[in-house]
Amino acid sequence: MKANFRIGFGFDAHRLVKHRKFILGGAEIKYEKGLLGHSDADVLCHSIGDALLGAAGLNDIGCYFPDTDLKYQGIPSLKILTKVSSMILKQGYRIVNIDSVIVCQEPKLNPYFPKMKKVLSKTLKVNQSHIGLKAKTTEGMGFTGSREGIAVYTIALLEKR
Repeated sequence: MKANFRIGFGFDAHRLVKHRKFILGGAEIKYEKGLLGHSDADVLCHSIGDALLGAAGLNDIGCYFPDTDLKYQGIPSLKILTKVSSMILKQGYRIVNIDSVIVCQEPKLNPYFPKMKKVLSKTLKVNQSHIGLKAKTTEGMGFTGSREGIAVYTIALLEKR
């Protein structure tokens, strides 16, 4: 029996630093720090990308967009996500839904979720209602609780077309 549905899990984490823009889910967040990385360090897009690639049985984003390749330096992660979406479509899959948990102590992210969903749904060509976003704190524990970084966990469900 051939499976029509595939589940993928994604994870990413980036350090918060001064003098960087804070881009999350394609939206610019007003905050005193930004995420450090080779690209724009959009940790949500990276986690979603890995979940989608994993569900399609492909390698993680680092294999396709290595941080050792200068052509990806400073690239908007939405461009990476657009390429990932194209890759899974070529494999014959469509996105059923995505669900992400963003772990950070601050800033408060709920006010930015409508913009993030709008941008992500346009990028991935899915209805906004098929994208779940949640923000959680660790109540001061660990690197996210001490405001050193942000982590994101994502699951994605794909269906074979």
